[in-house]
Amino acid sequence: MTSESRADGMGKVSLVTGSSRGIGRAIAVELAAGGGQVVVNYAGRVEAAEETARLVRAAGGEALLVQANVRQVSEVERLVQCVLERFGRIDVLVNNAGVTRDGLLVRMKDSDWDEVLETNLRAAFYVTREVARPMMKARYGRIINIASVVGVIGNPGQVNYVASKAGLIGLTKSVAKELAPRHITVNAIAPGWIETDMTEALSPETLASMRSAIPLGRPGKPEDVAAAVGFLASEQANYITGQVLHIDGGMAM
Repeated sequence: MTSESRADGMGKVSLVTGSSRGIGRAIAVELAAGGGQVVVNYAGRVEAAEETARLVRAAGGEALLVQANVRQVSEVERLVQCVLERFGRIDVLVNNAGVTRDGLLVRMKDSDWDEVLETNLRAAFYVTREVARPMMKARYGRIINIASVVGVIGNPGQVNYVASKAGLIGLTKSVAKELAPRHITVNAIAPGWIETDMTEALSPETLASMRSAIPLGRPGKPEDVAAAVGFLASEQANYITGQVLHIDGGMAM
């Protein structure tokens, strides 16, 4: 890949985990702009993933759908191998796959703790480890982890989710130091309240309370997060690594 193609996004190969809907879908579409190749990873929502692929193509990119459960090492290995066989490299990795299983600490089931940590943190470790190898060989890469504002400030009733996102921020900083000598940047984005399928299920009282905690007075949109990912994946951000970018309307000030 030439420096010119990297600079304008043309020809970049991006892998976005959990990109069948919501923030992941918006990120996939953002990275497709200008002719990028985007790997749409999904676990089980095939129709939703196909819609993401359609939007990627409509944005001018090339889409490759790969179903893989990133909580399983063998599935991650297969996912990365599929990408390398198709495109020969991976330039951008976005660790976006995540779940919530909310509940108070004293009532939280072991299974709820395990599922959230395995999906939100362990899976990111698996995919990052596997993708780091071809990136190191190419001496180029952009790794962007989707964390959360609650991983910084905490949140009652989400001890498992908060722990996973705080761990993801720690993972980001350590991997950034390890991979910097190979010209690979590693950053995290910490979204606040973003309007997605997950937030639609919340009660009006909860939504009102969340809105009052945002200095800008409104929730964000998936495209707000996607724009930040697009910047961190670009050459304009080539001297930024190990950072946490808050997209939260001022919640963490």
